[in-house]
Amino acid sequence: MNLDDARTLLTPETLAMLNQFAELGSGRDALAAVSALRRAGATPRQSAVVMSQLKLRRQAHPKFGEFAQRMLFTPDGLSQATRLEVAAHHANRFRSAGCERVADLGCGIGADSMAIASLGIELLAVDADELTAAIATHNLAPFPNATVDQAQAETVDLTDFDGVFLDPARRAQREGATEHGDSIRLNDPAQWQPSLAFAFGLADDKRAVGVKLGPALDHDLIPDTAEAQWVSVGGDLVECALWFGPAARDGVRRSALLISATGTAEMTAATSTVDAVPDAAVGELGAWLHEPDAAIIRGRFIGQLAGQLGGRMIAPQIAWITTDEPVETPFAKSFRVLEQFKLDIATLKRELQAREIGTLEIKVRGVDIDPQDFRRKLQLKGRQSATLICTRLGERRVAILAERS
Repeated sequence: MNLDDARTLLTPETLAMLNQFAELGSGRDALAAVSALRRAGATPRQSAVVMSQLKLRRQAHPKFGEFAQRMLFTPDGLSQATRLEVAAHHANRFRSAGCERVADLGCGIGADSMAIASLGIELLAVDADELTAAIATHNLAPFPNATVDQAQAETVDLTDFDGVFLDPARRAQREGATEHGDSIRLNDPAQWQPSLAFAFGLADDKRAVGVKLGPALDHDLIPDTAEAQWVSVGGDLVECALWFGPAARDGVRRSALLISATGTAEMTAATSTVDAVPDAAVGELGAWLHEPDAAIIRGRFIGQLAGQLGGRMIAPQIAWITTDEPVETPFAKSFRVLEQFKLDIATLKRELQAREIGTLEIKVRGVDIDPQDFRRKLQLKGRQSATLICTRLGERRVAILAERS
C-alpha cells in the first residue's frame, strides 16, 4: 500500500463500498468479486484497495476476531500488530498502575491503543509514519477518549502523562522503496525508532512505562529496574515486554505468561535471568517427557519448572524434562515415551514401517537435523501416528518414539 492507495481508501465512498461488500471475495472467484465492485461504480484503484482490505481483514481475524471487520490494515501493520488478547494484558497493566493519561508512542495500526482506550483511559496514539497514523485514526475513531498524532516519539511532550507505552519500530523502509512495507530489519537497538535508550529513559518511580520488544531480545539489554515478561499465545512466543515504575509488580523481575483458549497461566520469579534457578540435574530417561513452553524456555524458568514437576533433564542445555510418572502442568506439553532408538535413518525407517506409522510429528532439539528432509528419507507409510523426538540423552544422539498426552 502507498499513500495514494490510502487516500483512495480513506474516502466515504470507498469505506462505504468496503462495508457494503464485506463478504466479497471470501471464495476463489476474484474476477467475480472485482466485477461486482465495478458494477457498483468502483474505479480500478477503488476495487484494488477494497479487495486488498478484505483480504487483510480475513488474515487479521485470528488476531482481532470480529473487531477485524471494522478495522483497516497495512500488510506490515497487521504482521507487527499486537494480538487482541495480549493488548488487553498491556492495557490492564496501566489500569492496575492507576494511569489516567497514556501515550502510545509508535502505535502502528492502533491495536494496543484500542485496548487501552477501551478501559476509559485518556489516550494519545502517536506514529511517525503518515500512512500508518491515518490507518490508526480510523481504527480509533470509536473511542472519543483517543487522539492520534503523526509525530516522532522523541518530540512528544509527555509532561502530563502518567503512562507511556512504546513499540519501537525495528524495521526501516528500504532505500528507494515506493511501496509502504518494503522494509529491512534493524538489528542495532540504537537504530530503532524510538531507540531503546530513549524508551528506557522515560521510566521513573512515578510514570508507568511499558516497552514491547521481540521475544529474542538479548538478556543483557534488560535493565535492572525492569520486570521482563515473555508472552506466548497458543504456544507461539510473541513478545518480551519490559515494565517499569508502577507498571512493574513488586517482587517480580521475570515472568512467563502463557495465553491459550482455556485461559492464562503465569510463572514469576524475583530474580533476573542472570540469577535464574539453574537447570535440574541430568538423569535417566523416564516414562514421560515434558517440553516447556517457549516463554518458559526464553525466560529461563526451566530449572524452576523441573523443580515443580520433580523432574530431571535428559542432557545439558537441552530443554526437555523427564519424569517417571505422569504430571499435569500448563507450562509444558507432555509425551509418553514408547521406544528409544539410535538416531539412524535405516533403523528408524524399519521400525516406523513395522508399526505402520504414516503420520509423524518430528521434534528436534540439540541435534542438527532438517525435519522436512528427515521425514522424506523415512518414506512413511501406514495409518498410525506418533511423535518422534530427535535429541540427545547425555551425549548420545537418539530418536525417542512417543505419543502426546
